[in-house]
Amino acid sequence: MKGGADIDPAIKTVSVQYFNNRAMRVEPSLSQKFTDALKEYMEGNTKLRLINTIGDVDFSGEITNYDIQSVAISAGDIAAKTRFIIAVRVKYTNSLNPDESFDTSFSRYREFESTKDFNEVEATLSEEIIDEVIEQIFNKAFINW
Repeated sequence: MKGGADIDPAIKTVSVQYFNNRAMRVEPSLSQKFTDALKEYMEGNTKLRLINTIGDVDFSGEITNYDIQSVAISAGDIAAKTRFIIAVRVKYTNSLNPDESFDTSFSRYREFESTKDFNEVEATLSEEIIDEVIEQIFNKAFINW
């Protein structure tokens, strides 16, 4: 298998359901971006066939957090750094090996200088965080760590 994945040879198909954005702060295109990125990762890192119905293994869930918060307070109670967080709840169903199924939350964050406008860094940081979250999901499902 590609990417060091330890996938049971009996598993032939994978499906990814649409991840709705349930976070308090909503970025309108995040659900589609995340869902598409997870599908692309599965296609690029496994030999499984991606199908639109329910596969031998299925990923579903929701985006639960998309937020920014001040983290490093400097003199005068001014934030020096801001943390941008994305969290996703994933339900992984392995129909052939049910003991390997899970329902887990994954999150990552990036910090940036508070002098920067969030709108300037949002797209780049969002993409980096999504990539890391997807790698975490893949590792839990297929690398058995």
